[in-house]
Amino acid sequence: MKNISTALSIVALLLIGVLFFMYYNHTDQIKKISVATEKQSASTFRIAYFDMDSLEAHYDYFQDAQTQFKAKQNLMNTELNGLQNKFQKKVSEWQQKGATMTQAESQQAQQEYAQMEQNFQSRKQSLGDELAKENESIMTDIKKRIENFLKEYNAQKNYAYIIAYDQSSFIYNKDSTYNITNDVINGLNADYKKKK
Repeated sequence: MKNISTALSIVALLLIGVLFFMYYNHTDQIKKISVATEKQSASTFRIAYFDMDSLEAHYDYFQDAQTQFKAKQNLMNTELNGLQNKFQKKVSEWQQKGATMTQAESQQAQQEYAQMEQNFQSRKQSLGDELAKENESIMTDIKKRIENFLKEYNAQKNYAYIIAYDQSSFIYNKDSTYNITNDVINGLNADYKKKK
């Protein structure tokens, strides 16, 4: 009987040893699989970036759009300066008449002054709104052009993300290996020349 209990203890000990071996062997395989999966996902998860300041400086369409926008802004300023000069001229005329004006003429001048001031402010607001809409339209168009190009570009490159980097970004380190700025600028300029 003593031999049976010893034999059962030895068998139980062997079974426990086999179970430990299987458990640790299985755990090692799971670790190897998870490490391989992490390496594979790390190699397929790539992020690229382009420098927005460089794009703005070298993208021909952006430059042309900015030139057109500044021309409209100059026209607006010219129109407002013309209205303001006309306004100042009228005020000078009233000041020259000053003491010779009757009370009715003085009241009419004050009403005309208020109306001119209101018209000037209204036109200034209207032109400012037009300019803001124009700027928004330009920026939306540029963003759409960049997005369309990047969709086509990324079909071959398979980046998980492509980020626009500028001075206000919260990116503190960038690896130049993933800088696609020149590709983006060259591609966008080529598309713009085709459509021009």
